[in-house]
Amino acid sequence: MTNGRWIFLSALALIGALTVGRAAAQGAAETVQDMLAAQIRTQGFTCDKALGATKDAARSRADHAVWVLRCSNASYRVSRAPDMAAKVEPLP
Repeated sequence: MTNGRWIFLSALALIGALTVGRAAAQGAAETVQDMLAAQIRTQGFTCDKALGATKDAARSRADHAVWVLRCSNASYRVSRAPDMAAKVEPLP
């Protein structure tokens, strides 16, 4: 293999690795509050802007997470279990 070809292939591999790393970092930037807000929106609830999410440790179990989601226009208790739609309760 010639030096020019080796350098080209090395540069190509480096560019590919950097591109994959950047995409993974962007995907990891989504927060729990954004993910919960997106989920309740798909179920017909409004959440104009997610302000925060806190896990309700007293109501959560190992396979059933319960979160309190604060949005700019409302607050919700969101119960999530694997492979099921979230149970969403508007809070006063």
